[in-house]
Amino acid sequence: MNYSFLALLVACTLFALWAGGAPERVGAVIYAVSVAATFLIVPKPNQQTWLNLEVGAFIIDAVLFVAFIFLALRANRFWPLWVTALLGIGVLGHVAKLMVPDTFWRAYAFVLAFWSYPILALIALGAFLHRRRVKLHGADRSWVNSSGPSTPTPPAAPTAS
Repeated sequence: MNYSFLALLVACTLFALWAGGAPERVGAVIYAVSVAATFLIVPKPNQQTWLNLEVGAFIIDAVLFVAFIFLALRANRFWPLWVTALLGIGVLGHVAKLMVPDTFWRAYAFVLAFWSYPILALIALGAFLHRRRVKLHGADRSWVNSSGPSTPTPPAAPTAS
């Protein structure tokens, strides 16, 4: 187990829960749960990990990817878009291993694990920027209003000729 990553995960999740808005808190919890689920499902390092497609990790990563797509569509933030893109690269790593089973196992493991650190950094950055916007402006809208304006648009005024 990578204890430095685990410590960073706990620190970033706690920071997002303390300083972040709703999207940061939701994103941090979803990501932390996915890491815990992956740890429980993926075989331990002394077994033949990453030699074949890790179906459990693939399912977890695909569900996490879809969850972040929904978060990115609803959140009034940019960081979930970046996290979704990084998660998409991980899902494509699984697809590559599925399509080319002879893929070198270290490359497969690397493409899945490498993006974990930038994802944590983006969640922490999102929480930091939320805290800064609240401090500067007094409020920070968390979610996009998809229903549009509730009042009808007034008719155009006649133009002077």
